[in-house]
Formats: sequence, C-alpha cells, structure tokens
Amino acid sequence: MKDFNKKMPPKILIVDDEPDILEFIKYLLEREAYSIEIATNGIEAIQKSRSFKPELILMDVMMPMMDGIEACRQIKLYPDTKNIFIMFLTARSEEYSEIAGFEAGADDYIHKPVKPRVLLSRIKAILKRGKNPDYEHTVLTVGDLVIDRSSYSVSIKDEKMILPKKEFDLLFLLATKPGKVFNREKILSEVWGDDVFVVDRTIDVHIRKIREKIGEKLISTLKGVGYKLEG
Repeated sequence: MKDFNKKMPPKILIVDDEPDILEFIKYLLEREAYSIEIATNGIEAIQKSRSFKPELILMDVMMPMMDGIEACRQIKLYPDTKNIFIMFLTARSEEYSEIAGFEAGADDYIHKPVKPRVLLSRIKAILKRGKNPDYEHTVLTVGDLVIDRSSYSVSIKDEKMILPKKEFDLLFLLATKPGKVFNREKILSEVWGDDVFVVDRTIDVHIRKIREKIGEKLISTLKGVGYKLEG
C-alpha cells in the first residue's frame, strides 16, 4: 500500500554545460535525498522548469544557445515557474554579472569551484525561506499600494503588476512597517539571508527598479542609513 502521507523530496534542476560539474552536483544532491533533473543549456532549462517543476534551479551563467541570465529572465515570465528559486553557479566575479543576475530575478549566487558544504547550506537556507508560512497568505495595504504575498502581485490605484521575486520581497519588507527606516544590514538579512554574499549596489539596483514601477515618491532614502516606505 502506498503511503500518501510520505513527504516528497524537494526537486532541484541543475543546469550546466560541463558534464563533470553536472555529475558532481547531481551525486552530491542525490546523496542528500533531493530529486534531481539536469539540463545542459538555457533553452533546455526553460523547458524542464515547466515539465519538472522544481523548487530550485542551480544554473550556470555562461552556456551555449542561451545563457543563464536570459533563461532566468524567461523562466520568471511564466506564471507556473515565476516563483521557482534560482541560484546561479558562476566562475565570474565581475560585479555587473551579479547585478544583471539579480535584476533578472535570481535569488542567490555561488561561485565555482563549488564547495559542497557551502552549496548544501545555501540550498537548505533558500528552500527553508520558501516554506516559511508567516507571509504565505498575507496582504499588506499602504495607502493606494496593495501587496499580495500569495500571488506575488502588487496593485497601485487598481493597476496590477507582477514584480520579480527579490523586488517583491524587498518591497514587502518595507511595507511591513511603513515609515520605518530599514538599514542595509536588515534588508540583506531579511531578503537575501545572512549566509548570502551580495555586492553593496544590489539593494540600490532593486530599489531603483521598484521605484520605476510604483513611483519615485513612495520609497525614501535616508543617506548612509537605508530606505523606508512612506506611510
């Protein structure tokens, strides 16, 4: 008899054009009881993200046919895949590469060569964030701004829009306490996690993108401190 109460293992899609890296990470994650699928380019990643429906995608940046950043951008366009966590695997350390990845909707970066303990720790942290029930069905209203956590949608004066996950999480955090200034350390800890390294400009880029969508005046900057959502 089947045990219908048995918990299914989290599903992870690994995307890389280097066979050795694919096999190494696949072996590492299967040993931790994750359910694994692999892809070798961005186009295949998009296809498998829709058929396999993983909770997390580990994706190389530089790949043939379609790079990881463009694949991430397209995955975030589909309603059935837009909330999948995406962690980039990259040998590149340039700041612009990380900013481009986060602008495309990525949740984390990890640099090659991959260290097993670091990778496993980051995966557990990112999957844990996805299972946090505290915000799952929360709707926040600040003036004309309505933020719905369950659908990752934002409405302002009845105009509805969908924000990339990190932009949404950042706006949601500010909206939990309108008028309160959140410093950079608090924003990084709450939105990206304590064990995730991001460059200083990452928050600024996300704030700029949010302002472009909801208006310049709703989020204020306190120089040298942080940001607040006007109440």
